[in-house]
Amino acid sequence: MSSEHKLAAAVAPITVLLADDHSSVRTGLRLLLETAEGIEVVGEASDGESAVKQVRALWPDVVLMDARMPGTDGIAATRRITAETDTEVLMLTTFDLDEVVFGALRAGAAGFLLKSAEPRDLIAAIRRVAAGDGVVAAGVTRRLLDAFVSGESAQVAEEQPVPDKRLAQLTPREQEVLATLGRGLGNAQIAAELFISEATVKSHVSSLLAKLHLTSRMQAAVLARETGLVP
Repeated sequence: MSSEHKLAAAVAPITVLLADDHSSVRTGLRLLLETAEGIEVVGEASDGESAVKQVRALWPDVVLMDARMPGTDGIAATRRITAETDTEVLMLTTFDLDEVVFGALRAGAAGFLLKSAEPRDLIAAIRRVAAGDGVVAAGVTRRLLDAFVSGESAQVAEEQPVPDKRLAQLTPREQEVLATLGRGLGNAQIAAELFISEATVKSHVSSLLAKLHLTSRMQAAVLARETGLVP
């Protein structure tokens, strides 16, 4: 067993809830995750309302949330989950620039992956999200943020950049961290760029999210670009 696997086995497993209206998709995800060290599937939901109830009952670390489900969809469910609990939501979608992704980020999702993602990438994403990092499908981070800020609607485009008085509450270092989030950097990349530890990065991210009244680093990334912190 590798040192990484030994470490994973030594700590509590990452608990995951699967939310998708197709039972075959949930079954496939469960079979995949059951092979991963340190990850435990604790429940399933076939729609958004059920996902919210399951989160309240099971308090999983991460929800793999289908964006489109009947009744209460993934976006509405994500908004309620992130507002009411500490559970992180990783949105699964078919298209990397599907309009539902923008709503998901507004709702507080920690990020999103394509349903076609490689198994190893999905497992790695779950671990990153559980650790407080953000995840966006490979290769589209900057494109997503650019589209969200400048192309989501004409109204948004006309308002760039938008001053935000909340930024005055941040320390200079927190503003630096916020700017790196706007560029789509992960904790390890931020730590290397700013010459600080990953633990310190996590502390700064938690602090700036609280001060800005945001629920996810992806929301912080969008704010960084909306307010002109990122060129």
